[in-house]
Amino acid sequence: MNGLDIVERVLFSSEDIQQRVQELGQEISKDYRRGLGQDARKRPLLVVGLLKGALPFMADLIRALDIPLEYDFIAVSSYENGTSPGEVRVLKDLERAVGGRDVLIIEDIVDTGHTLRHITRRLWAREPASIRICTLLDKPHRREVEVLPDYVGFVLDAPWFVVGYGLDFGELHRNLPYIGALRPDLITD
Repeated sequence: MNGLDIVERVLFSSEDIQQRVQELGQEISKDYRRGLGQDARKRPLLVVGLLKGALPFMADLIRALDIPLEYDFIAVSSYENGTSPGEVRVLKDLERAVGGRDVLIIEDIVDTGHTLRHITRRLWAREPASIRICTLLDKPHRREVEVLPDYVGFVLDAPWFVVGYGLDFGELHRNLPYIGALRPDLITD
Protein backbone atom coordinates (compact mmCIF):
# COMPACT_ATOMS: atom_id res chain seq x y z
CA MET A 1 0.00 0.00 0.00
CA ASN A 2 1.20 3.47 -0.74
CA GLY A 3 0.37 6.56 1.30
CA LEU A 4 -2.75 7.43 -0.63
CA ASP A 5 -4.13 3.92 -0.07
CA ILE A 6 -3.93 4.12 3.70
CA VAL A 7 -4.70 7.79 4.42
CA GLU A 8 -8.27 8.87 4.94
CA ARG A 9 -7.30 12.52 4.72
CA VAL A 10 -4.25 14.76 4.88
CA LEU A 11 -4.26 16.66 8.17
CA PHE A 12 -1.08 18.71 7.71
CA SER A 13 0.49 19.22 4.30
CA SER A 14 4.21 19.31 3.70
CA GLU A 15 3.90 23.08 3.34
CA ASP A 16 2.00 23.38 6.65
CA ILE A 17 4.69 21.36 8.40
CA GLN A 18 7.61 23.31 6.95
CA GLN A 19 6.01 26.63 7.85
CA ARG A 20 5.37 25.48 11.42
CA VAL A 21 8.91 24.09 11.77
CA GLN A 22 10.33 27.46 10.73
CA GLU A 23 8.10 29.22 13.28
CA LEU A 24 9.20 26.83 16.02
CA GLY A 25 12.84 27.32 15.06
CA GLN A 26 12.47 31.08 15.36
CA GLU A 27 10.65 30.82 18.71
CA ILE A 28 13.17 28.40 20.24
CA SER A 29 16.15 30.38 18.94
CA LYS A 30 14.70 33.61 20.33
CA ASP A 31 14.05 32.01 23.74
CA TYR A 32 17.59 30.67 24.07
CA ARG A 33 19.19 33.88 22.77
CA ARG A 34 17.20 35.79 25.43
CA GLY A 35 18.75 33.67 28.16
CA LEU A 36 16.40 30.72 28.61
CA GLY A 37 19.46 28.50 28.95
CA GLN A 38 20.80 27.88 32.44
CA ASP A 39 24.09 26.12 31.65
CA ALA A 40 26.66 27.86 33.88
CA ARG A 41 29.42 26.94 31.42
CA LYS A 42 27.44 28.39 28.46
CA ARG A 43 27.79 25.23 26.35
CA PRO A 44 25.62 24.91 23.23
CA LEU A 45 22.08 23.63 23.57
CA LEU A 46 21.92 19.82 23.47
CA VAL A 47 19.05 18.71 21.23
CA VAL A 48 17.94 15.14 21.97
CA GLY A 49 15.84 13.36 19.38
CA LEU A 50 13.65 10.38 20.24
CA LEU A 51 14.16 7.77 17.56
CA LYS A 52 12.70 6.79 15.22
CA GLY A 53 9.68 8.99 14.74
CA ALA A 54 11.23 12.36 15.58
CA LEU A 55 14.05 12.07 13.03
CA PRO A 56 12.47 14.01 10.08
CA PHE A 57 11.09 16.69 12.41
CA MET A 58 14.38 17.05 14.26
CA ALA A 59 16.40 17.23 11.04
CA ASP A 60 14.24 20.08 9.76
CA LEU A 61 14.03 21.82 13.14
CA ILE A 62 17.76 21.95 13.85
CA ARG A 63 18.27 23.57 10.45
CA ALA A 64 15.67 26.18 11.46
CA LEU A 65 17.54 27.01 14.69
CA ASP A 66 20.06 29.82 14.45
CA ILE A 67 21.80 29.19 17.77
CA PRO A 68 24.78 26.98 18.59
CA LEU A 69 23.71 23.42 19.25
CA GLU A 70 24.83 19.83 19.49
CA TYR A 71 22.57 16.85 19.05
CA ASP A 72 22.22 13.26 20.11
CA PHE A 73 19.61 10.53 20.01
CA ILE A 74 17.87 8.18 22.36
CA ALA A 75 15.80 5.23 21.18
CA VAL A 76 12.98 3.83 23.26
CA SER A 77 10.33 1.22 22.83
CA SER A 78 6.97 1.99 24.38
CA TYR A 79 4.73 -0.42 22.56
CA GLU A 80 4.38 -4.10 23.31
CA ASN A 81 2.46 -4.86 20.14
CA GLY A 82 0.39 -2.89 17.68
CA THR A 83 -0.73 0.42 19.11
CA SER A 84 -1.14 -0.47 22.81
CA PRO A 85 1.30 1.26 25.15
CA GLY A 86 3.51 -1.04 27.15
CA GLU A 87 6.57 -0.72 29.34
CA VAL A 88 9.07 1.93 28.24
CA ARG A 89 12.48 0.42 27.45
CA VAL A 90 15.62 2.30 26.41
CA LEU A 91 17.10 0.67 23.31
CA LYS A 92 19.85 3.26 22.68
CA ASP A 93 21.05 5.76 25.24
CA LEU A 94 22.69 9.13 24.73
CA GLU A 95 26.39 9.29 23.91
CA ARG A 96 26.81 12.81 25.28
CA ALA A 97 26.75 13.72 28.96
CA VAL A 98 23.86 15.98 29.96
CA GLY A 99 25.05 17.06 33.42
CA GLY A 100 24.79 20.83 33.70
CA ARG A 101 23.61 21.17 30.07
CA ASP A 102 20.50 22.74 28.62
CA VAL A 103 18.56 19.95 26.92
CA LEU A 104 15.79 20.23 24.33
CA ILE A 105 13.94 16.95 23.78
CA ILE A 106 12.44 16.52 20.32
CA GLU A 107 9.44 14.18 20.07
CA ASP A 108 7.21 13.33 17.14
CA ILE A 109 3.97 12.96 19.10
CA VAL A 110 2.93 13.24 22.73
CA ASP A 111 0.02 10.91 23.33
CA THR A 112 -0.44 9.25 26.74
CA GLY A 113 2.72 10.92 28.03
CA HIS A 114 4.25 7.73 29.48
CA THR A 115 7.28 7.68 27.16
CA LEU A 116 8.09 11.35 27.63
CA ARG A 117 7.66 11.16 31.41
CA HIS A 118 10.05 8.19 31.52
CA ILE A 119 12.64 9.97 29.37
CA THR A 120 12.46 13.27 31.27
CA ARG A 121 12.81 11.50 34.63
CA ARG A 122 15.79 9.58 33.27
CA LEU A 123 17.42 12.78 32.03
CA TRP A 124 16.67 14.80 35.19
CA ALA A 125 18.49 12.10 37.16
CA ARG A 126 21.63 13.12 35.22
CA GLU A 127 21.30 16.68 36.55
CA PRO A 128 20.99 18.85 33.44
CA ALA A 129 20.71 22.62 33.85
CA SER A 130 17.31 22.58 32.15
CA ILE A 131 15.02 20.41 30.07
CA ARG A 132 12.51 21.70 27.53
CA ILE A 133 10.28 19.61 25.28
CA CYS A 134 9.36 20.27 21.66
CA THR A 135 6.83 18.00 19.98
CA LEU A 136 5.53 18.06 16.46
CA LEU A 137 2.09 16.79 17.49
CA ASP A 138 0.29 16.93 20.82
CA LYS A 139 -2.77 14.85 21.71
CA PRO A 140 -3.70 16.31 25.11
CA HIS A 141 -7.06 14.51 25.17
CA ARG A 142 -5.18 11.17 25.33
CA ARG A 143 -2.89 12.15 28.22
CA GLU A 144 -2.69 9.63 31.06
CA VAL A 145 0.21 11.26 32.91
CA GLU A 146 1.04 14.93 33.24
CA VAL A 147 3.46 16.06 30.56
CA LEU A 148 3.48 19.61 29.26
CA PRO A 149 5.50 20.26 26.10
CA ASP A 150 7.12 23.68 25.95
CA TYR A 151 6.84 23.91 22.16
CA VAL A 152 4.07 22.31 20.10
CA GLY A 153 3.82 22.11 16.33
CA PHE A 154 0.18 21.09 16.05
CA VAL A 155 -2.54 19.97 18.46
CA LEU A 156 -4.67 16.98 17.48
CA ASP A 157 -8.07 17.16 19.16
CA ALA A 158 -9.63 14.25 17.28
CA PRO A 159 -8.82 10.56 17.91
CA TRP A 160 -6.96 10.05 14.65
CA PHE A 161 -4.14 7.57 14.25
CA VAL A 162 -1.62 9.51 12.17
CA VAL A 163 1.14 8.54 9.76
CA GLY A 164 3.78 10.37 7.77
CA TYR A 165 6.69 12.71 8.45
CA GLY A 166 8.26 10.17 10.80
CA LEU A 167 5.04 8.72 12.22
CA ASP A 168 4.50 5.09 11.34
CA PHE A 169 1.95 2.31 11.19
CA GLY A 170 3.74 -1.00 11.61
CA GLU A 171 7.10 0.72 10.88
CA LEU A 172 5.81 1.85 7.46
CA HIS A 173 4.79 5.21 5.98
CA ARG A 174 7.29 7.33 7.96
CA ASN A 175 8.51 8.72 4.64
CA LEU A 176 5.24 10.39 3.62
CA PRO A 177 5.95 14.14 3.25
CA TYR A 178 2.69 15.06 5.03
CA ILE A 179 0.80 13.90 8.12
CA GLY A 180 -2.37 12.00 7.37
CA ALA A 181 -5.13 10.28 9.29
CA LEU A 182 -4.94 6.53 8.85
CA ARG A 183 -8.07 4.92 7.44
CA PRO A 184 -10.03 3.55 10.44
CA ASP A 185 -10.66 0.20 8.76
CA LEU A 186 -6.89 -0.50 8.85
CA ILE A 187 -6.59 -0.11 12.62
CA THR A 188 -6.94 -3.28 14.65
CA ASP A 189 -6.12 -3.68 18.33
